[in-house]
Amino acid sequence: MVIGYTEPLMSELESKVEGMLVKDHVLISDKNMQRSLEQKGFGETIKQKFFLKPFESLYLLYVDKLKLVKGKQPVLFDYLMDECIKQDNEAFTKFLIYRDLRTRGYVAKDGFGFGSDFRVYERGQFGEKGAKYVIFGLTEGRRQKIGILQKQIEQIVTMGKEPVLAVIERRGEVIYYKVSKIQFHQNKDQPGFSSIEF
Repeated sequence: MVIGYTEPLMSELESKVEGMLVKDHVLISDKNMQRSLEQKGFGETIKQKFFLKPFESLYLLYVDKLKLVKGKQPVLFDYLMDECIKQDNEAFTKFLIYRDLRTRGYVAKDGFGFGSDFRVYERGQFGEKGAKYVIFGLTEGRRQKIGILQKQIEQIVTMGKEPVLAVIERRGEVIYYKVSKIQFHQNKDQPGFSSIEF
């Protein structure tokens, strides 16, 4: 996976999306806008209503493509971020990763429950093929047990996806590391070699 900058997908949205805040999700009522968003990899239908995920809503507000209201009051980015963090303390991390992936031209959807994770599609293949990568995030300076990380990687590989670790630096920059499993074999004495002692 080569992570480089390309033309953002937002240039494809002709007009601002209008939505209503429901907890930390955004309800989109306009059917034409629903189709447009869905084709670009945004949102999902829940009980016959179309909602944007919190990280999608934050991103669209950030790039000024979402007009969001709660009741009749306009909702700004900082307010929405606060509401999202109340529901999910990983909301800011998810937003940073999602924003970075979208800016680079990738379609990212909710992951498989590994924390801050996303299913990521190759450019131009959303809707045609399944996700190739599962990107999961770690914030710099936050401790993570290596055993948990190993289990996540094994589960992602078992699903047939390529695991990618997204490390969020303190400045908010996202750095990606492709992760693979390696096995170390026990070093056994071979005939003709003597063990070295110090």
